[in-house]
Amino acid sequence: MPLLIDGYNLLYASGIMGRGIGPGGLERSRLALLNFLAASIEPDQLTRTTIVFDAADAPRGLPRAVRHRGITVRFAAQHDSADALIEELIRAESAPRRLTVVSGDNRIRRAARTRRAKSVSSDDWYAELVRAQRLREQAGSESPERPPVPLLEEDVNYWVELFGGDDLLKECAETEKKHAVFNPFPPGYGKDLEET
Repeated sequence: MPLLIDGYNLLYASGIMGRGIGPGGLERSRLALLNFLAASIEPDQLTRTTIVFDAADAPRGLPRAVRHRGITVRFAAQHDSADALIEELIRAESAPRRLTVVSGDNRIRRAARTRRAKSVSSDDWYAELVRAQRLREQAGSESPERPPVPLLEEDVNYWVELFGGDDLLKECAETEKKHAVFNPFPPGYGKDLEET
């Protein structure tokens, strides 16, 4: 499903945008957001993701569209605003019902609904992305249990021979022959417990 993101809207909703920006701060914030998205969006979804930023603070000499770790990054250089470019991209989408538009801007959300695209607020989408990423991290940290594997006699013999336990194995076999079931406890052990 193609994903179209209102860049600055998501940047503010995510809290990645710091208060004291300073020179180059906006560019660093954009880069931080892009890196977060590239690490959080499913890998097969990255190449179908487009994020749009206003062009007023775009880096000098940057083309109108670039790729960042699979994500298409667009700057609205030929448009009045990112909103105008996003609306144009929504109108140009050949299968709008498969498109998801991420923005908290009512104008963009209305344009998405008009074309019957899925519209999600930046706040909700960001919260869901963070939740999904945490779940993936938790699932990755849990080591899967190894399924039980039956031991083959030849494997047991190999390890017994390797570690010199042949005498112990013979002793256990002889004890097992003497007693129908090998029992490490002497006869009568625990009788006093049964009587109480």
